[in-house]
Amino acid sequence: MTTNADPVRIILGAAAARATILRRTALEDLEPPEHLRVRDRRLFGPGLRATEVVARIIAAVRAEGDAAVIRFNKGLDGAAPLPVRVERAEFEAAYRQVPGELIEALQLAAARVRAYHERQLTNAARSFDEDGLGQIVRAVQRAGVYMPGTTAPLPSSLLHTAIPARVAGVEEVYVASPALPDGSIPALKLVAAEIAGVTAVFRMGGAQAIAAFAYGTETVPKVDKICGPGGLFVTLAKRHVYGVTGVDAIYGPTETMVIADERADPALAAADLLAQAEHDPLASPILLTDSPAMAEWVATEIRAQLTELERSGIAAQAFTAQGGIIVTASLAEAVELANEYAPEHLCLLVREPWELVPQIRNAGGVFIGESSPEALGDYIAGPSHVMPTGGSARYASPLSVNDFLKTMSLIAVRDDLMRALAPAGALIARAEGLTGHARALERRLESQ
Repeated sequence: MTTNADPVRIILGAAAARATILRRTALEDLEPPEHLRVRDRRLFGPGLRATEVVARIIAAVRAEGDAAVIRFNKGLDGAAPLPVRVERAEFEAAYRQVPGELIEALQLAAARVRAYHERQLTNAARSFDEDGLGQIVRAVQRAGVYMPGTTAPLPSSLLHTAIPARVAGVEEVYVASPALPDGSIPALKLVAAEIAGVTAVFRMGGAQAIAAFAYGTETVPKVDKICGPGGLFVTLAKRHVYGVTGVDAIYGPTETMVIADERADPALAAADLLAQAEHDPLASPILLTDSPAMAEWVATEIRAQLTELERSGIAAQAFTAQGGIIVTASLAEAVELANEYAPEHLCLLVREPWELVPQIRNAGGVFIGESSPEALGDYIAGPSHVMPTGGSARYASPLSVNDFLKTMSLIAVRDDLMRALAPAGALIARAEGLTGHARALERRLESQ
């Protein structure tokens, strides 16, 4: 069904799909592309895996602060060695560079993201105190937001990460971004940062940015939690510093899974897959359909639409490496495979999508019908587009206000309730051999 030069695979049956397209690569087994390995060998010497490179970067930033960040900005990202913090004049210049209609579009997107997360906050955990027992909910004080991208600056990701933090009540929201060769931050990112209301923007990319947020430098404050997507080095660095600071999740390359029946529009199904494939050669664009004819139609559309994309080479690589089309025995089997895979995005292009929704157990976001494309969610629908990847949708959720909230238990027991509960508590403490605990309770009973 495909030729050697054809990026679109068609796989027949669940067993073959599990052995090919749906088989995941562990984070530990991922390695950067050759041009990055050449760069790393030049800076750190031969023989180091990505995890070892990340460890060296983090150790250097922890020891040297700003100097290491600036050095790695130049050595790793090719950015001019400018001060880490972006100054006010750069924001003002950014507004002059961005067309007014694009600023208005970003403001509309920000308003919708803010409104959604304000509604979400009303349903989030709240402080309460009932009969002396309760909880105190507080936002973290400082959040670090990592925003990848220079040639593709991704201002939408900044809005979708920083605004939920602000809505949750985070006092200080800091953004890190890799810089362009002249040391500047893309103007779109600076405008988006202003619209989102961030506290400051720092020019630092990759693992050095994560290290600076985790340990602090002369210029960069140590944060309580680091959030936002990134590439392999950012992901490994977030995992490395977890425990020193909080992290929202360990994100991998983007994933879109489309379930389509024989009534779907193959052109729209192909467009939805390509929209994610163009992100990254490691993206996973996957179609599940119970119609062999639909599989062929969508494959034809993908080939045709690839020629229209500026990033067609990247999209083709994604299809060749991780993407493709799976023909299932039924829509029920398609849902079963989707739940096993737990994709970041799951798009239902079927005649009755709401009939499938109760069967969906694992997905970062579910996109219902042809009027709710995943691309709309990427920009302007409202929910954060920062979603769990790599199968973590089995236990994790999209980024939300809850990622920036923490709970403290509140215990303020009345004297009479203490007297009623202490004997049982002391009995359990002695059974555990912790007599100090028992005596702390018994002394209160003896003093009554």
